[in-house]
Amino acid sequence: MLDRVEREGSIQTDHSAGLPGLMKLFIHEILPSNVTKSIFVDTDAFFISDPILLWNIFDTLRPQTSLVMASHPDQDSPEWNNASRICSCVMLLDLAKLRKDRLMHSSVYAKIKPDNPGQALSTAAFRAMYGLPGGDGKGRYTNVRLGDQGYWWAIVDYHKNIFEPLSFDFEVTSCLMDTYLTGLGADTITEKEELKHQIHLDDTPQEGKAVLPKLLHFNCLHGTDVYMNWAGWNDPNDSLNVRWGDAMRYHNGYKWIWLNQGDRKKPLHQVEMYTNDKVVFADEKALKRYMQHIQANKHGNPHHH
Repeated sequence: MLDRVEREGSIQTDHSAGLPGLMKLFIHEILPSNVTKSIFVDTDAFFISDPILLWNIFDTLRPQTSLVMASHPDQDSPEWNNASRICSCVMLLDLAKLRKDRLMHSSVYAKIKPDNPGQALSTAAFRAMYGLPGGDGKGRYTNVRLGDQGYWWAIVDYHKNIFEPLSFDFEVTSCLMDTYLTGLGADTITEKEELKHQIHLDDTPQEGKAVLPKLLHFNCLHGTDVYMNWAGWNDPNDSLNVRWGDAMRYHNGYKWIWLNQGDRKKPLHQVEMYTNDKVVFADEKALKRYMQHIQANKHGNPHHH
């Protein structure tokens, strides 16, 4: 991780997620190249609907779109350069496009093609929002807030053509908007009535349309490292607990062995888990191909590719 950030050359973080949090900018490099699309969800968020509803959004996107994120365009946070207008807590990533367009910089590309290294999507975006890294182009950014989200914000603000926002349904968060004041209960309510009770929707893309929660995000529960252990879950008068405590307890108590029960004759219908502990980043792969090309030429095979 550290080596890849070093080769990128300009990013650093003051966020509690630390260096691992910045790896969200390199998911397209971390996942194997045969994985062409992915969903990313923060570890303090969980689905209360079928994840296929989120995955199916890929089928609705413009041809040039490679990034989809939770979006709150009405948020105003100048101290964070307005980075709270998106949330990198839930993302759809077209990994193939991000690889093709080279999202992140590396010093390796200048070694491979010193005359024409090409420019990563992020380089111009970071400079447009935050200026030169370190102030002189020789250091690292010290004015980026919210960790990776501050960098994602620069990317989607600069490259608007590759970004599309998610519906509020997929980011019902305890950190902003009071979860629109929706929650469990009133199970026969109509959408029209539900909308009357919801808040923070005026002057947003979701105005006039009820939020129908599909993913819950329990961030900003200060004083606890693990959201399930938050003291508020034991307070019968806490508004968040009243509205969402039962959902959290169900999710927390759900057994993993119950999850993988798709059609065993159709492996694609089952949930599988993988650990990739031998990550080779894209720039390392490019350097390896380049060195193989050099070696092939040395051995008298100039037409080898």
